[in-house]
Order: sequence, then C-alpha cells, then structure tokens
Amino acid sequence: MISKQKNSLTFFQFPNLAECADIQHGIFTRKGGRSKAPFHGLNVSFSAGDADTAVRQNRSLISQCMGETPLVFVRQVHGTDVARIRDDAPLSQPADAMITDMPGRCLVIQVADCQALLMYDPVRRVVANVHSGWRGSIHNIIGKTLRVMKAEFGCAPRDVIAGIGPSLGPCCAEFIHFQKEIPEIFWKYKDPADHFDFWAISRDQLVSEGVPGSNIHTSGLCAKCRTDLFFSYRGEKNTGRFAALIGLR
Repeated sequence: MISKQKNSLTFFQFPNLAECADIQHGIFTRKGGRSKAPFHGLNVSFSAGDADTAVRQNRSLISQCMGETPLVFVRQVHGTDVARIRDDAPLSQPADAMITDMPGRCLVIQVADCQALLMYDPVRRVVANVHSGWRGSIHNIIGKTLRVMKAEFGCAPRDVIAGIGPSLGPCCAEFIHFQKEIPEIFWKYKDPADHFDFWAISRDQLVSEGVPGSNIHTSGLCAKCRTDLFFSYRGEKNTGRFAALIGLR
C-alpha cells in the first residue's frame, strides 16, 4: 500500500488503482480528525455514538483532502443491495455497495473490521465501492456488484481493477460458532484455530466472476492488529468507522 499525507490526514492507496489517472481513491486512517475518545480521530459514522458536529467536521476534512469532492454515503446494513448512483438525488434505500459512472463525487464505505472493496473499470469508466463483512462475504455481495456493473453499465470483469482494503485479517477473524454462522462451502478458508481468511474469499469471488488475479491488490493490513491506524470493532467494541472511498475525476 502507498501511504499519503495531506491536510493533516493520513490515507493509503492501492498501487494498481493509483496508476489510474481518471480516478481518485483512498483508505483513510483514524489519524487526524475532530472526534474525541473512544472515537478519537477521523470517525465518519453518525451511528457509532460520536458527536454529530465532529462527524460532520471529519467528513468535511476528507472532502477537502479530495479536492472538495462531494462524498456519497449509503445506509449500510450488512445486506447485498447495490445502489446505482446516476444522479444527485438523495439515496433513500439501504445498500452495501455503490456503483457510478458519474464524475465529481466519491463513493464512501464506512468500516471497522469489514472489508471495503474498491473497483474500477477503466474501459467503461465506472467505479464501485463494496461493504463486505462476513455476512456480505457469505452472500457474495462482491459477485452481485460485478454482475450489476456488467448488466447496467456494460462492464467486462476482465477489465476491472480491484483493491481489498484493511479489515479483519486471517490472524484475527475467529469464528467460534462458525458451524452455525458460516456455510460449509467456506470452511476450506478456516485454519485449525477457527480463523477465516476473508481476504482469500474476496479474491476468489472476484476471480470467479472473471476479474484477473493480476488486477487484484490486497492491503494485507489487519484492522484489529493496527488500531493505531484503523478503527476495529473486534479490538475496541465502542469505536468509530474509517472511510474508504473512490470516485471518477
């Protein structure tokens, strides 16, 4: 991952997406921002318990860092609904993935252990951002998003460039009740200590839809191991959410 600093904020970029001049993207750390403990830093969630004023200020700081680009959020519910952003109308429905071919706005996913998965099709000039926690993973929200990109925006998965963001790594993704929670088809991703490799699951889901493995970059950063950089629900419980965003210039 490429580390960047701007306007007192720290964010990471995927090397493969950073080569694309038509987009801007970033995985923002918790460093900087206006929130107080336990949300200390750059919390962007209104639903975590933080002060609304601090959240608004944090979102404004990120927008400024992205050249005053408007930020687009959805109400994430750990489902599989995909929002198509085609105009500036307010989003009324809950969703856990966003797709757009409109320039001049950044699609933002809020996370604190779950994956944010950023995608870009440079041929059709379409970006997507996916919130994939363990529930999203077992219901393959990644595959559904790619199929919507193909059906509604004419994208070919072979052209898609993807980045799997900092999240709960295979070192810390323990599921002691996995037999009730996770379908058996995913048990091959489990180690003897009942830790699951959801990074590998996401990569395989991308590849199974036709995205070349060489087009995928995994951050390799575990949010629970790096609470100095990221919010982690598993590591902290009462905590904020960090922002992962992507947009067309």
